[in-house]
Amino acid sequence: MPSIDVVDETFLAVPPERVAAEFADPALWRRFWPDLDLEVMTDRGAQGIRWTVTGALVGSMEVWLERVLDGTVLHYFLRAEPAAEPVTTSGPRAERRDRAHTVARQREAKDVAFGLKRRLERGRPAGVRPQ
Repeated sequence: MPSIDVVDETFLAVPPERVAAEFADPALWRRFWPDLDLEVMTDRGAQGIRWTVTGALVGSMEVWLERVLDGTVLHYFLRAEPAAEPVTTSGPRAERRDRAHTVARQREAKDVAFGLKRRLERGRPAGVRPQ
């Protein structure tokens, strides 16, 4: 199991195609994850994208976009190891370090998801379904 394992879900009241457009432009990836270098492993269009990750972390990352009711559940997965730290270190100190890395990446995932939610849902009246 990787030392950093983040799973997150956020509902956005917009169609998956609109959310997918946010992840389609590689220029935007650096804004979301400034310390990561991403290479597309699988592009599933409106269903999301999977990347290999290098830079500050080494591993894989995915956004899976699931159409639910009048919007999208943005599923986020990150499974990685810190690039600059040995992966074989064990014990309480390593566990605290890994936990700190994981918590930071969990917060980052919510920052990305809520940032998209605020921007993409802007101007949509409460209770009004998209056409």
